[in-house]
Amino acid sequence: MGQPRVIIVGAGPAGVRAAETIVAAGLTPIVIDEGRRAGGQIYRRQPENFRRAYTDLYGTEAPRAKSVHDGFDALRDRIDYRAETLVWNIADGHVWTASGTAQEAIPYDALILCTGATDRLMPMAGWDLPGTYSLGGSQVALKAQAVSIGSQVVFLGTGPLLYLVSSQYIKAGAKVAAVLDTSSFTARITALPDLLALPSVLWNGIALTRAIKAAGVPLLTGVTPVAISGDARTGVTGVTVRLGDGSERHFAADAVAMGYHLRPETQLADLARCTFAFDELTRQYLPVRDPDGRADAPTPLYLAGDGARVLGARSAEASGKLAALAALSDLGQPVDQGAIIMLRREVGRYGRFARGLAKAFPWPHQQAAALSDDTILCRCECVTVGDVRRTMDVTGAAETNRTKAFSRVGMGRCQGRYCGHAAAEVIAAHGEFPVADAGRLRGQAPVKPLPIAIGEAE
Repeated sequence: MGQPRVIIVGAGPAGVRAAETIVAAGLTPIVIDEGRRAGGQIYRRQPENFRRAYTDLYGTEAPRAKSVHDGFDALRDRIDYRAETLVWNIADGHVWTASGTAQEAIPYDALILCTGATDRLMPMAGWDLPGTYSLGGSQVALKAQAVSIGSQVVFLGTGPLLYLVSSQYIKAGAKVAAVLDTSSFTARITALPDLLALPSVLWNGIALTRAIKAAGVPLLTGVTPVAISGDARTGVTGVTVRLGDGSERHFAADAVAMGYHLRPETQLADLARCTFAFDELTRQYLPVRDPDGRADAPTPLYLAGDGARVLGARSAEASGKLAALAALSDLGQPVDQGAIIMLRREVGRYGRFARGLAKAFPWPHQQAAALSDDTILCRCECVTVGDVRRTMDVTGAAETNRTKAFSRVGMGRCQGRYCGHAAAEVIAAHGEFPVADAGRLRGQAPVKPLPIAIGEAE
């Protein structure tokens, strides 16, 4: 009998550590990576011909980034690594992949999803103008192309990524016009007991804040976004926010990077028929899993890293190991129970810290109710907030998938990744019911566009 087939989707911190664990058990996993090189988004590698130092790219996380990269490089000859390959569907115990115009349906005995996270976005007037990027997109430009998204950039939103990316831009020599945070300083004080679960990580965040202020960059907290100004031909010209005292302040800029923490990439877990449950603290539906990463799904499915719950890169490494050990145990392979217990404790600490982050940098759901009817909600399909409200009034649709069917919100290229959470908040606010009752957009295959000339599966 051949060895069991273990497939790992994603080669970020969780995927790399999961692969190490599977290899250590004497198995050869298939690692499918949409990226060109392992590292994921947080530890995205620079192009081969770039020579920037690790400290310049990753700051305080440089040693961890190098450890993940070196760990993967040491595995390279002992895994079946498939770079630049998209997993576009999971069905009937198979992973469906596309690489260029070739596709393949691969059966599995155990599937470990390490899909990572994407930016969580709240629309505002003007966010559809050229020159508006997500925080993650602006970080990719800096890491992968060594360029700034503009000559004068405003960073707007909330969460650790806001401070990390803006500080990376400052360190790279880019002109940062302002860092504007919608969360209040008071919220951080309230969250301090949970944040102290990881004092070193908390200190890193404080150090980033100090570095931004030391560079002379305006850093405002407790702001309310008003509008991004500009026009469709010339793009962004500035950002206006409302301060806590009710006054407004405008910052000239030719680019904006915005984001409100992160949201897990759960589309593949959805296609694998994983059960989801609503998380009150972060106001979103998340896949259900046990403490070791086992999903509630009809096939052997394991979830690790930010693709299940956003706990950060450090937790992703631990949860990747833990999910791999759970998969090995279920496959009848011997595992170290002591290691499982230690990893559970480690992930638990990160979970407490993540709760603190959610309290310190809350998702600004209240903004959805205040959005004007002419604000673009779904940028892919040019659906406005008013379109969604009118759809509800005319059809009675009060659930995200019904509203999607009538208005096309979330039906575009991104499949609701960037508008889905905001759409649910708009629906709930207009219908005057809890956002949990608005449901969640269901995943559809393909999760991302495929080439027209794609061939038949092998």
